[in-house]
Amino acid sequence: MSESLLTSPRGREMFSYLPGYYETSRVMQADMNTKGTEMDQLFAALDETFQQFFVRTATWGLDRWESELGIATDSTKPLDQRRAVVESKLRGSGKFSGRLVKNVAEAYDRGRVEVSFQPGEWGFTVKFVDTVGIPPNLDDLKAAIEELKPSHLKVEFEFNYMLIRDVHGVLTLHELEHIPLNQFAGGDPVGN
Repeated sequence: MSESLLTSPRGREMFSYLPGYYETSRVMQADMNTKGTEMDQLFAALDETFQQFFVRTATWGLDRWESELGIATDSTKPLDQRRAVVESKLRGSGKFSGRLVKNVAEAYDRGRVEVSFQPGEWGFTVKFVDTVGIPPNLDDLKAAIEELKPSHLKVEFEFNYMLIRDVHGVLTLHELEHIPLNQFAGGDPVGN
């Protein structure tokens, strides 16, 4: 038998449906490979288009999600941060509550968040439980919460940082060098 010209997965599948006497035909192999390559590209385009219907997998379709929700598109931001803004906006509808703030904040952070209210101080606190350091898209989260909350309530953010006890005798100097500075208290400025 001659060497197969079939490199396309769908071309191989289509070729398998042909009668056996075409098995050695280089012309039929080339024909099915060409048609299969076109089918591979079609199915890849369909799969990619399908991914745009879901916020967590959207890439070039994220612009549409943002436009539909009235979010300014910033193509300089990483996709995961843009997705978090869209997902937060989708989650952030309804009556203002701690649960609503928690859902919105967890959409940005992808970690556990606790919300506590201080009625005497007319405010509430968003505490990042699982995240060490400052979340990279904190400004987007702040904007989303400002949009959700009643204007008379003050919001504060509480962060977890690495402490000396987390590092001393636990990590080597080499491991320590690879930890971003923003995971340590004082490593990044935090504005409210």
